[in-house]
Amino acid sequence: MEALTNGINGVATFIQSGGAFMWVILLIWGIGIAIAIERFMKLSFKFDVDGASFMNELQRYILSNDIQGAIRVCSGSVAALPKVLKSGLKRSTSTPSQVQNAIDATALEVIPKVELRLNYLQLIANIATLFGLLGTIQGLIQSFSAVAAADPAQKAELLAKGISQAMNTTFLGLLAAITIMMLHTFLSSKSEKIINEIDEFSVKLMDLLGTKKEQGE
Repeated sequence: MEALTNGINGVATFIQSGGAFMWVILLIWGIGIAIAIERFMKLSFKFDVDGASFMNELQRYILSNDIQGAIRVCSGSVAALPKVLKSGLKRSTSTPSQVQNAIDATALEVIPKVELRLNYLQLIANIATLFGLLGTIQGLIQSFSAVAAADPAQKAELLAKGISQAMNTTFLGLLAAITIMMLHTFLSSKSEKIINEIDEFSVKLMDLLGTKKEQGE
């Protein structure tokens, strides 16, 4: 318990000694974490689906000429891939170009929602770094100003203490930036996986519908 208390006091002292920019960096960091959590929930539990398994299930319906059954399977999911494939299935009796247009139109609607706010994470990481440097520069300016008016015997001690405190903002800014950049990379990979599956399985659906149409003829 004492160790926890000491740790909390140490963090509080660390933040207070860094000045006002420490609170700005913490606010920016908090916004970045909030965006990352929201994106993780959406990408993991709303937009994502096991593409290969889902396509295998659709294929069974399509090969048995049950297009309506395939559409019902797509309607049972709110993920991005089923929504795109559903638009193609609804046009299954149309020409290949019309099917492709329907798929492309839905993909253009869905993909921006998958990528939404991910670019903000990069911006937040850069801003956290810059605020850290800005806080350090401000701290150094204040330290040198204080040293200039101090007693000569105390100048070295005051300067060392001032520089140490000024570096706190750089440390926190870099820590925030690294955290947000890691989250951005992870979430971008999930986003790319969803988009790549849309591209891949849309082509497979087109091929499957085209094959069925040729067999029907």
